[in-house]
Amino acid sequence: MVKFFSNPETTAYLREIAEEFGESTNSVRIELNRLSEAGLLINQPDGRTILYQANKTHPLFPEISKIVSKTLGLDELALTIIERLGNLEYAFVTGDYANGIDSGIIDLVVVGNIDFNLFTNLSRKIEQKIKRKIRPLILNKYEFSELDQKGQFKKLLVLYSN
Repeated sequence: MVKFFSNPETTAYLREIAEEFGESTNSVRIELNRLSEAGLLINQPDGRTILYQANKTHPLFPEISKIVSKTLGLDELALTIIERLGNLEYAFVTGDYANGIDSGIIDLVVVGNIDFNLFTNLSRKIEQKIKRKIRPLILNKYEFSELDQKGQFKKLLVLYSN
C-alpha cells in the first residue's frame, strides 16, 4: 500500500516489487491481484508485463492515502514545516519515499527563505515523533530552478506549494 498510495504517480511491475521487498513473485502477484480485484489498483499491459498503479478514482483512494501519509509521518512533517518555517515556496519529498519505499530516511527539499537553525531544530523534533531520519536540502528559488532544469527532481511528493 505504501508503494502506491504514498505517491499516486508511482507505477511498478511485479518483479520490480518482489525484488524491492525481498518477496517471492508468487506472493506479490497474489496481493497485486487482490488489490486489483478490489479496484484499488489499476493494471495495464506493457509488452509482456503488467504495470500497476493506484486507482485514483476509487472512492477510498483519498482515505487510504491519508492513512499511509499518517503512518509514514508525512502529514506531521508537512504541517510543522508550513506553520513554522516562514517564507516557504515549496516543500517536497524525493528519493525512496517519493518512489513508495519506506526506507526510514526522508529526503526533504524545502525552497524559500528558510532559517537553517530553526529548520534543523524542527527536523530533530519531527524525527523523534515519526521515528524516521530526515535528510534536508534547503534551496532558494534560483538554486531550485537550476536543479529542476537539470532533471534532479524526477519523482517527488509535494507536501506544500505556495
